[in-house]
Amino acid sequence: MKMRSDTLKQNDLTPKVRWAATYLISGLQGLLGHRSSGHPGQMQVAMREIRAAMLECLGQCGIDTKSVVHLRIAYANDIQDLWYLRGDVMAVIAANEGEMIAKKKLAQISERFAGLLPRALTARNSPLNEEQPH
Repeated sequence: MKMRSDTLKQNDLTPKVRWAATYLISGLQGLLGHRSSGHPGQMQVAMREIRAAMLECLGQCGIDTKSVVHLRIAYANDIQDLWYLRGDVMAVIAANEGEMIAKKKLAQISERFAGLLPRALTARNSPLNEEQPH
């Protein structure tokens, strides 16, 4: 019986731990400057436009709306989730249309994130941004 009560106590703590972790992450993001520029409604509009552009690229490649990548984009919770899903979109486009076309399409999508993310996410140099000699 004692083990069962210990298990119940652990299960009771799980939501509290999740809440504490979420609160901690939120607080850290606030300290690090993770604030959207503009009104929260503008962020939602931008997310909708970015999501639509990403899903359109997948549709042009003939990717099923029930695919994992499509669903992850469709149900992404925030702008950072969409930012990190760019790699998946790039992989799908590259597999279907080639790397050069994938780079061009991804660059167009990436431009839409301007001013919406913390600088730390967009500040690094990427080999995708450099022109490769032919």
